[in-house]
Amino acid sequence: MALRKKKSEAIEMRKKGASYSQIKEKLKVSKSSLSLWLHDMPLPEKRLRELRDWNAVRIERFSNTMRRKRESRWAEVRKRAAKDIRTLSKRELLIASLFLYWGEGAKTMPASTSLSNTDPAMIRFFIQWLELLGVPRNRLRVYVHLYTDMNVRRELSYWSKALDLPLTSFRKPYIKTSKRSGLSYPQKFGHGTCNLIYENRDISEYVRMSLDYIRSEFAVTDGV
Repeated sequence: MALRKKKSEAIEMRKKGASYSQIKEKLKVSKSSLSLWLHDMPLPEKRLRELRDWNAVRIERFSNTMRRKRESRWAEVRKRAAKDIRTLSKRELLIASLFLYWGEGAKTMPASTSLSNTDPAMIRFFIQWLELLGVPRNRLRVYVHLYTDMNVRRELSYWSKALDLPLTSFRKPYIKTSKRSGLSYPQKFGHGTCNLIYENRDISEYVRMSLDYIRSEFAVTDGV
């Protein structure tokens, strides 16, 4: 009786355009049984094309194949880039950091050197550069900008570990009135924005004059 009911259900599903795989998955019957029951109920060519184009397993398999190809390609490109870049010398680190600061650093406060970003790797790079300039880590100050729906203690702990700086280096965080969940790209601000500052006139002036020198190398001359 149960098998007869399944056969009846299989026929009804087939009439509605279901594939063998779809019927098999729902009714838990063998493919051989479906072949016996539905041998005279082939699907129209249009429906077959739809099943081929929209089959979830096929789409996932294609997606996984493309992802593996992309990751393999990226790995080769990264290997080539690593070979070209190699380990940065102190001079290269100094120059790379100056260009980073030229684009991303704060330049409104005359006696401070400051950088804000959501990426801990960029802030760590900035710290390494400051240390290269002779800045002691215990003189660095950190301000974290968070949203109202974020756990302040957890985020401060995250940044402390990510930057290898004690919590004593952190000042009271700035809490924005909006929520991170309401942002168009909340994943970009997963841990808020970190602003690292070093207050020192001599370092600030050195950085500014270094950038002034770099700008002069690319500045447009009069009459051009």
